[in-house]
Amino acid sequence: MWKKTCLIVGIIALMAAPVISQSVSLGPQVGYYKAQDADEGNFMGGVAWRFKFTKMLGLEASINYRQEKYADDALTVRSWPVMVTGLIYPLPIVYGAIGAGWYNTTYDYDESRFSFLNDETTQEFGWHFGGGVELPVGSSFKLAGDIRYVFLDYDFKEIPGTGDLNSNFFVITVGFLLNL
Repeated sequence: MWKKTCLIVGIIALMAAPVISQSVSLGPQVGYYKAQDADEGNFMGGVAWRFKFTKMLGLEASINYRQEKYADDALTVRSWPVMVTGLIYPLPIVYGAIGAGWYNTTYDYDESRFSFLNDETTQEFGWHFGGGVELPVGSSFKLAGDIRYVFLDYDFKEIPGTGDLNSNFFVITVGFLLNL
């Protein structure tokens, strides 16, 4: 009986330790990005949810909206990336990030130049890595800022001369997270 009681108390103690350090936060995020061969950079917006398992490990889920133009405005690409990112905190406010994203992407062709092409929506897979800082603002909020590099291979075969365009990009984001 003594051994079972010690075992049960030990298991409860091990399970309770991570619960104490768990946190959940949710909030808006904005960012600036430019794909390597896009005509220009743009802003994006969305929402992020963060769950911190322990002081060193966390997970982020986010959804954003982004739009960019290629080939002198011949093609507008709109996407709604749904991303999942693993976070590791080597220091309490500094994190590294690595994850994957599903990009629901619409290709909108300029009809005046490419009347033979139909707009289309596809799903693309990309992955990313980066790092950032997460600063507490009082007891209820966090301010998070990071930079990530995203590997995303759009298929530009439809427009002549765009087969070699690179759609990988850096994104700089800032989020204001409410502790739940």
